[in-house]
Amino acid sequence: MKTHKNLSQFRSRWLKKPFSSHAYDAWLIDKGSLTARLQQRYSQFTVQAVTMKYAKPMPDEAVLLRQASYRAALIREVLLMGNHKPVVFAHSVLPTASLRGEWNRLGKLGNKPLGATLFANPKVKRTPFNYKKLSTNHALFQQATEYLMLNADTKKVGYLWARRSIFSLNRLNIMVTEVFLPQLLVSLAVK
Repeated sequence: MKTHKNLSQFRSRWLKKPFSSHAYDAWLIDKGSLTARLQQRYSQFTVQAVTMKYAKPMPDEAVLLRQASYRAALIREVLLMGNHKPVVFAHSVLPTASLRGEWNRLGKLGNKPLGATLFANPKVKRTPFNYKKLSTNHALFQQATEYLMLNADTKKVGYLWARRSIFSLNRLNIMVTEVFLPQLLVSLAVK
């Protein structure tokens, strides 16, 4: 029998496979550059910077980055826009120790895509993805939905699919989480 604590831990876990992600499957499991894929999909692709600040990462992010939970990191949040609509919310955690050497300019990207920089260097390694169906009470769900353009034709969003991985270069690590927004599927249906 599962206790309340076990259920809570299960709900907070990130998964190795995106179970029942249906229409999002191809987007979630694609190992290539999401930026490049979106640039191919949309004639008008842009990156809109939303947040760039030093703050404590979420506890599970700090653990995966092997960073003390009290240490601040550069948190960068952007919207990946396809034809002027937000299709992906990206949340990146860049520990201050990783903002040096070849990555010393990552903190100054502004509206430039992080993915283009990461995938341009063949020395950059990426861990396998972890996936999560974000519920309405998850911080990333709440941050991502602040920017949704909900209208009468859009159903109320009950969850969002996300994936995350860690990029490494010469023992420097950053974490990128991509939250897939409903407009991505609407856009695909129109094509």
